[in-house]
Amino acid sequence: MSPARLDGESLEYTKIRDELQQAEVALRDQRERVAELRRRLPSDHVIEDQVFCEIRDGQPEDVRLSELFDDTDRPLILLHFMYGGTQVSPCPMCTCWADGYDGVLPHLEQKAHFAAFIAGDPGHFGAYARSRGWRNLRVVSAGKSDLKRQLGFENEEGGQLPGLSVFTRSAQGELVHFYSQCAYLGEHGFRGMDLLNPVWHFLDATPEGRGDFFPSKQY
Repeated sequence: MSPARLDGESLEYTKIRDELQQAEVALRDQRERVAELRRRLPSDHVIEDQVFCEIRDGQPEDVRLSELFDDTDRPLILLHFMYGGTQVSPCPMCTCWADGYDGVLPHLEQKAHFAAFIAGDPGHFGAYARSRGWRNLRVVSAGKSDLKRQLGFENEEGGQLPGLSVFTRSAQGELVHFYSQCAYLGEHGFRGMDLLNPVWHFLDATPEGRGDFFPSKQY
């Protein structure tokens, strides 16, 4: 018996479920094609080793982009968390993402470095992180750097956009911007990071779908 089959299901259910399964297979194949295209991106965009700010032992300290790497060849993922500039309080959607990422980081960091990249004061944000119970999530502030603006995640007025950026190091030690994705994609709001938020996928599996659900910091 197939896990997707039920004893006594109606002919209509079977017909539509078969169509759905074909669409799910096509979606899987398309996801794999997208991932393969992403892996083919050339590593030729060398960037400056900019200086950020991080709280260490309770005190703000400068930290360079290069210092977010260790001696391995693991890439670096920066989560553009909407806080700072005109974003005066932490974004609820970014918070939803980070709540989950904090839990999976011990697994993820076997293959990649990871940090939340904010524009605001890292000390104030650290208090927020503690209030959420985050234990693993590293937080760095763009500080006086313009990297967020270079990558298109901050406008001239300080407005923030959510997303992620991936960096690597070349054999010569150069810092390379490999890929960025904004959560805003086309005309569908936050759908640009759907694959990185399991909440959407669980809701999409229900009869009502996700509808107009938007995460809150407290329920």
